[in-house]
Amino acid sequence: MKNTQKHNGDVKIRLIEAAGQIFAEYGYKAATIRMICTRAGAHVGAVNYHFRDKQGLFAAVLQYAHQWSVRKYPPDLGLKDRATPEDRLRAFIRSFLLRILGDGVPDWHGRLITREIIQHSEALDPMVTNSIQPLYIYLKEIMDQLLDSDPADQSCQEQAFLCAMSVLGQCLNHFTGQNIVSRIKPEGFNQLDIEGITEHITRFSLGGIQDIKRRKNEHIP
Repeated sequence: MKNTQKHNGDVKIRLIEAAGQIFAEYGYKAATIRMICTRAGAHVGAVNYHFRDKQGLFAAVLQYAHQWSVRKYPPDLGLKDRATPEDRLRAFIRSFLLRILGDGVPDWHGRLITREIIQHSEALDPMVTNSIQPLYIYLKEIMDQLLDSDPADQSCQEQAFLCAMSVLGQCLNHFTGQNIVSRIKPEGFNQLDIEGITEHITRFSLGGIQDIKRRKNEHIP
């Protein structure tokens, strides 16, 4: 029984890994069960057995990629409870960049998630609920601390939301915009300099956040 369970587990992981590569390369619609099973070295019936159908497999792949990367690079990167909001923001940015650009992360992870964001499928809603929303809530808490946001003040909450989106956008651009960046500045910029990019996004974001907070305290529209 144990050997059977281990074999089933191996097949399931092989299917997920193969499917991740195929989905990232061809997209959800163009990818076929036969292509995935051929790459995984599995029988076509294995997808129905483990995931019910192609949609179930795709959802499992997205969840697997997210959980794998968050385990490797958690959003707080192991900071102590007494860490400042500034340190938490820096850790969040660094962990985000490591998850999409870092060594040791299979390249299909970032390509697949980016493709899903741009050309979303039925799996987008559960991906947002299970993967993106928890990270956003964590980042939003940091923004609330940095801005001294009043939970009951709608304008404060809107500013915190916009600040969080700005941070995420800056991070994502270093992945989604790689081809553009390489053409705008082909020399003198290392797109994989995670430490340098982390420091820039952190300082740039903190400067903007501090200005928003100052203007709010001075009642400047």
